[in-house]
Order: sequence, then C-alpha cells, then structure tokens
Amino acid sequence: MKKFLACVLSASMMLGLLAGCAGAGSSSGNAPAGSGAAVSTPAVSGDNVLKIGVFEPSTGDSASGGKKEMLGMQYANKETPTVDIGGTTYNVELVYADNGSTTDKAPTAAAELVSKDVSLVLGSYGSSVAMAGGPVFDEAGLAAIGVTCTNPNITAGNDYYFRICFLDNFQAQVLVNFAKDKFSAQKAYCLGELGNEYDQGLIAFFEQNFDGEVIKDSFPTNTSDFTTYLNKAVAEDVDVIFCPVSIAYATQIVGLAASMGLDIPLLGSDTLDSNVVLEAAQGSNVQLYVSTFYQEGGSPEFDEGFKAWLSEDSTAMTNNGGNDTIAAVTAMGYDAYYVALEALKAAGSTDKAAVKAALPDVTYTGVSGSIAFDEQGDAIRDTAYIKTADTANNAWTLETVQTVE
Repeated sequence: MKKFLACVLSASMMLGLLAGCAGAGSSSGNAPAGSGAAVSTPAVSGDNVLKIGVFEPSTGDSASGGKKEMLGMQYANKETPTVDIGGTTYNVELVYADNGSTTDKAPTAAAELVSKDVSLVLGSYGSSVAMAGGPVFDEAGLAAIGVTCTNPNITAGNDYYFRICFLDNFQAQVLVNFAKDKFSAQKAYCLGELGNEYDQGLIAFFEQNFDGEVIKDSFPTNTSDFTTYLNKAVAEDVDVIFCPVSIAYATQIVGLAASMGLDIPLLGSDTLDSNVVLEAAQGSNVQLYVSTFYQEGGSPEFDEGFKAWLSEDSTAMTNNGGNDTIAAVTAMGYDAYYVALEALKAAGSTDKAAVKAALPDVTYTGVSGSIAFDEQGDAIRDTAYIKTADTANNAWTLETVQTVE
C-alpha cells in the first residue's frame, strides 16, 4: 500500500506541475475547469490560509449528487470564509479532487488531496469511491468526514474516516418499516447495479430485515433499458419495488415507470432524493418514496439563504439541476463544512494529526440535526425523513419521519 501511495502521489504531483506550466485552471480554491463543479468562491490571500479537501465526483454517474453535495460546502464557505484558530484568523480554501464516481479513479483523487497539504477532507458522495479512497487517507494520516456515504464498511477498520450521515443498515430498516406500515408489504422486488457496493449492500440489509418474500435482480453497468426488470416486478405481483441506485439510473427507471403507468410503489434510498429524479416522475401517477437526511423547510434561514445564493450564481444553479429545489445532500454538505471548522477550532491547529485527534469529540447542531460521533467514527443518528414525489407540482413533500426502535 505504501508503495502504491508513493506512486500515486508522484503521478498526482507531476500532473499538478504540468497543469501549472500550461497555465490551466484557476487557484485550487476552484473546481477543475470544465468539471461543472466550480462556482464563485471567496478569493483567498495572505499567509494565513488553511485548506480543506473536497473529495467528490464532478464527473461520472454520481456527478449530479456530488455537485449538489459540493454546493452545500461552497455556500457555507461563502457564508463563513474564515475561521479563528488559536487566536489567528485563517482564510478557508476549498481544494477539489474529482473522484470520477469510480473506484479506479478515487485513489488518485485522494492522493491528489494528500499532496496538496489539506488539513482534512470532506466527502464523498458515493460509498464505493469513499471505500476506494479511504486507505489512501488512512495511510497518509489525513482525516476525512464522509457526508452522505452510508455503507458501514467505510469506517470499519479505518481510524481516519468519520461521517455525519446515517448508515445503510439503519436506512434499510427504516424503509422496511415504512413498506410494512404504509403498504402492508409482503413481497418486494429489489433492483441494483451489479458490483456496486452501495446498491448491493442496501439490498442485502433490506432483505435481512424484510420478513416477507424478496425477489432480487442486478443489472450490468451502463444499462439503458430497464423494461425487462420492471415487467418482471409486475409479473411477480410484488407490493413494492426497492431500487437504491445512482441518480443516473434512477432517472431512467422512474421515467420508464411513468411511461408504463406502473402502479407499484417505488422505494428509493438517499441517492434518489434529487430534483432530477423528481422531474422524471413529473405529471405521472408514479408513487415514489425516498429516505433522506433533510426536508426543505427544516431550516427556513438556510433554505432562504441558499436559494438567494443560487439565484445570484448561474453555475451554482446549473449544478443544482437548473432550479432551486434543495437536495438533502446539499444540507449535509453545508453541515459537514461547519463540522470541519469545529474540528479545526477544537484542534487549535491546522495540523492534520491534531485535527484527527480532535474529531472524535466534536459535536455540532446543524440544519440536518445534532451531529456527534460514536467509537467507530459514525454519526449517532436515530431518525430519517421519508419524502414522496408530488408529481403534479414537481415537488418533494414530507411523508413521515421514521425511526428504528
């Protein structure tokens, strides 16, 4: 692993030098040119600058979710661009590395952040890339705060990965309980991408907790026609369909369900909480329910400020899907930024080792609720929101607040 990290770091630094010689891009406080992640961020100057790494996908299947998660961080950085640490005021610079939504690109992106001397890292949207990049952070002694990466294996065996979101075993139990309470479900059809640890992990947890019959299918990467799968769900006469997939696939599945006139309720995980997925159901009779971390209206002050910022920044609006609907991952990205500031203040230093040592005891009350860490570095959470798609008005509405006993 050490040899691998050294090679990746060397390659990353060489690429950085080449980019600098070519005069490409802007300061590291902005996302890479052409990535779609960059928005107007406060300029930083002077000697007192601390860097927070942003390990997120701005390309690939998870780019839509990654951009929305970054928007929360970018808005928070615009709102609070400085932090006082040990009597010194520092400008906070966000340093971006695109993990490309893939496990083969994630280690290189992680190594890039290590090479840029960041104090800690935020991200990623997507559990698979977090697990792929995690060993690099671990090896470098650099703490990372997962924002909405929910697979339990991310923090298992990695002392340097923390997270502020609930876990997939909890999320699956919440959705099972909801399926029983809402639909008296006894037969479920589960559909996920083949080899995707997020999808398959959630399906496994759902099956473990569901006391009825479960029928499962996995589709190959880059599948673009889901007709066979939805027809099978209809033929099997299932009560619910559970599809914890990426936004790219969810949009296709929901759109197809709408065109088919499917009357089986679709249950989705946090990845489906997207205005892009919502728009795929617009004007149809699709019954779509998703578990998530935040419901718009939970913090009116945050909602109002964020929407005003979006209206002033066309790139930010584009990265939000072209409208001002607030995704839960955006609220979580916002909270993650402030948790990072709390860790830096508690450390009394920008040194990565001091920040890591301070993180376990950090507590923070954000727009998504109270945040604290358990011994594993996981968030202590006991509640999830269930939203439903109001297809007539193209809006998410709160269905219920679900807990697990």
